Amino acid sequence: MKTLCAALAVLACACGMARAETPAWVTESNRNAEVLLKVIAEFNPESAGEIGVDGFDDRIVDLQPRIYERSTAATRKAIAELQAIRAKTKDAAVLQDLDILIASAQDSIGTSTLNHDLMLPYYAVASMTFSGIKALLDPRVPKERQAAALKRLRLYAGLDGGTPLVELAKARSKERFGVKGLVGPYRGEVEQDLSDAARYVDGIGELFAKSDLPGYEAPLAALRQQLSDYNDWLRKEIMPRARADHRLPPALYADNLKQVGVTDLAPDELIRRAQLSFVEIQNEMRALAPLVAREKGYKSGDYRDVIRELKKQQVKGDAILPLYRDTLKKIEDSIRAGHVVTLPQREAKIRLASEAESAQIPAPFMSPPRLIGNTGEYGEFVLPLNVPGKAGRGDLKTDDFTFEAGAWTLTAHEARPGHELQFAAMIEKGVSTARAVFSFNSVNVEGWALYAEAEMKPTFPLDGQLIGLQLRLMRAARAFLDPMVNLGRITPDEVNAFLQKEVCLSPGMAQSETDRYVFRSPGQATAYFVGYQAIMGIRAKAELALGDKFDRQRFHDFILGQGLLPPRLLDQAVTEQFIPAEKARG
Repeated sequence: MKTLCAALAVLACACGMARAETPAWVTESNRNAEVLLKVIAEFNPESAGEIGVDGFDDRIVDLQPRIYERSTAATRKAIAELQAIRAKTKDAAVLQDLDILIASAQDSIGTSTLNHDLMLPYYAVASMTFSGIKALLDPRVPKERQAAALKRLRLYAGLDGGTPLVELAKARSKERFGVKGLVGPYRGEVEQDLSDAARYVDGIGELFAKSDLPGYEAPLAALRQQLSDYNDWLRKEIMPRARADHRLPPALYADNLKQVGVTDLAPDELIRRAQLSFVEIQNEMRALAPLVAREKGYKSGDYRDVIRELKKQQVKGDAILPLYRDTLKKIEDSIRAGHVVTLPQREAKIRLASEAESAQIPAPFMSPPRLIGNTGEYGEFVLPLNVPGKAGRGDLKTDDFTFEAGAWTLTAHEARPGHELQFAAMIEKGVSTARAVFSFNSVNVEGWALYAEAEMKPTFPLDGQLIGLQLRLMRAARAFLDPMVNLGRITPDEVNAFLQKEVCLSPGMAQSETDRYVFRSPGQATAYFVGYQAIMGIRAKAELALGDKFDRQRFHDFILGQGLLPPRLLDQAVTEQFIPAEKARG
């Protein structure tokens, strides 16, 4: 299923915390979810295995003929089966999850149909193969499963009687060359993929070298040569068909917004709200920056100058991870002292990104382990230190996260009380697969992480608070720059310049952001702002209803216990469950 696989292609049990006994309705709902999980496993076994579906580690993505027709038919059959189950179901929670499952499947068909009808098929095979191998050779994956990585590598290279993946990718593209009106991939995207290809192959080699699995050298050499030949083919056949204009067909951009969870805001209204928020945040920064300047002895109190001065205090090399680990401990102390949310006893894991990971996701991120069948794996906060460049442009260094004031907000967002805690809670509290997997979109995920930043900001030192506002400013900027650049109201170069000047991002981070809006994931960046505002609105509603009875720790624990419900359903849960229960407390 294209939509879900794309969303996952971005959960821990806490030692010392008892896992909740699985409620009967969750068990029933999870059986229903298997209907869709089988479809994912059939056509994209790498994604299925990564989220925890067993038995597909020795298979690879289906790029055989008629993939669109076959996958669509399988998804329609699954929808019919789920609708039949729904007609016989009485439990309200199971019914709600069935609606989530059916909507996810229907959205997947809609997205696939738009891409089939409008876009020339294009496959970044080097990235695909790196992801598939990394999913198995992740140190959190049990050793017995890791052994299948060699089989998967051989399948990618077509060494066991099958067709090499690059040849299947070529065939799926070529069979659509004659279809009039199809839009090719964006030229800048193809150029970046060509530059990153060698990084991905090297990344596969590094993963195997660390795994101690023997016999990977020959199939990796074969795959390397195949990918080199594929890159030549891309230059010859795809680049002439690539588009110079980065903008997607309007229907596809609108669908992108829908798939990341931005469902209730038209682009113009989103732009208006985000620009207003941007100005309001700037005003907060103008008030705070002189205080930081006075504290630090800086000459200028302009927030741009203060941020640039703070960034000069860079932490390098072996001191980076200790900075983040120490910052996390201080944040956790504040969480416990302020009774913000319930914390696990185990430590959160933070590590630096490999070069291949930095190419694939050139920004800090949380790497969750499997969402299904988790047996104690934990999420990882991954920190890249540079943005890999393309031909004619060297790697762009970033200075946005390797200074003391910059560590506070990022740690709260990616680790605790943000994503790491969010994903862990889904396992510990027995959240259904529908709410952990099939509700997975950026609004539902990122809203909590930005809310977590805001909740912790008052506990940060003044310079950390200023950088917290800077990052919130960036999220507001995303919510108007992304639609503006995709509607043709601003150019990518103007986006980059604005981010460097007004948001004070480094050249590397500004380029990463621009690429995100333009081709890596158009529309996705708007979700942070939308999700944050949604949770803030739900919080305000609960506080108004409960008055002095509002307890933020119980509120936060309740929110995390709902999984990744979309704002409408989360609001409903707070209104119908949390508020009445709190009013009834003595």
